[in-house]
Parts: sequence; structure tokens; C-alpha cells
Amino acid sequence: MKIILSNRSGEPLYEQIKEQIKDAIFSGELAQDDMLPSVRGLAKDLKISVITTARAYSDLEAEGLVASVQGKGCYVLPRNKELARENALSKVEEGLCSAIDAAKQGGITREEIFETLTLLLKEEKL
Repeated sequence: MKIILSNRSGEPLYEQIKEQIKDAIFSGELAQDDMLPSVRGLAKDLKISVITTARAYSDLEAEGLVASVQGKGCYVLPRNKELARENALSKVEEGLCSAIDAAKQGGITREEIFETLTLLLKEEKL
């Protein structure tokens, strides 16, 4: 798993770390019982504060995605199917909002959007 941070993003660094780890968990790149890099190790690799990485891990733990074991590290918990579905739905909503914004800027009609979506869904057999 590779984490890439952007100082130009309006998103805080801890949030960028958290989201990239969440994506790795939901995509299957990180599996149940996989150990995350240590807080200090990740901070050193990313050249950021230990507090920043600790915040990301703490948020992931609060969301039920990882568990910290004192003196042993942070491990990925079993995937919650409902949480995975909710995460996927959230990404679909973000993508659709982005598409709607692009359509508005390009003067694309509602009918053209529906037609395009219908064609894409047919191609994907959804």
C-alpha cells in the first residue's frame, strides 16, 4: 500500500491518510488481520508528524475498520459488508455529483445524462 499526500489538497493530511487506507481496505488490497505500518514508521516515511498519523489511525479505529493492540500494532478488522456497501454508495454519489456538475458546465441536458448512464449500465450489464 502506497500513501500519497498532497499539500495542495484542501483536505487535511490525516484525512488523506485515512481515506487512502479505507480505500485499500474496501478494495481488498488490505485484508483482515493485515498489520498497518507503525504510526512512527508511517510518519517517518511520509515526513509528517506522528500526531497526524496517530489521528488517522484513531479515526480508522473509531470507524471500526482497524484495531490497535498495545505494543503490537494496528490490524485490519473483518470487513463489515454493510459498511463496505455504504462506502461504495458514497463513491457513486460523489461520481454522479461530479458528472452533474460537468453536465451543467457543458450544457448537457437531463435526457442526455440519462441516455449516457443507461448506455453505460447496459455495457456493464447492471
